Amino acid sequence: MTAPGFAVFDTAIGHCGIAWREHVIIGSRLPEGGAARTRARLLERFPDGTEQVPPPAVRHTIEAVTALLRGEAADLSGAVLDMSGVPPFHRRVYELARTVPPGATLTYGEIAQRLGEPGAARAVGQALGNNPFAPIVPCHRVLAAGGRTGGFSATGGTATKLRMLDIENAHAEAPTLFRL
Repeated sequence: MTAPGFAVFDTAIGHCGIAWREHVIIGSRLPEGGAARTRARLLERFPDGTEQVPPPAVRHTIEAVTALLRGEAADLSGAVLDMSGVPPFHRRVYELARTVPPGATLTYGEIAQRLGEPGAARAVGQALGNNPFAPIVPCHRVLAAGGRTGGFSATGGTATKLRMLDIENAHAEAPTLFRL
């Protein structure tokens, strides 16, 4: 198996990171407080990784993430994610979260309901708190009951979540609920 590649790239909210193996994304990171810290976090997770020029499919994802974080329309649905190490419930949560478009939100409870597991709101929150693909899996678009922000495990916590929602013209105080 080939060693993973990774790249750190600048966005409107700071330096994000992405890691891949061939054309498949194996992880991504929101800003960690500077390019060096983001790079270090990627190397913690992928110690055999090397910083390199991304292949075209990954480059396209980087461009889409950069556009999204500038508040522009961006489609991340084509990003191929390696979920082989992701627990089955988390995978289902991530797949559903990927359907929530920019500017819209769902609650942890609504995701649990849509998964057919109405009592699993906390488990949904735990899955999103362990999201290895932020912001490709847009965990920032998932709120607590009543449209409250809930937690956010990225650097900056809920302030980062609120900033990302603001960029997308979605608000935790008065969420725009996405209905399938």
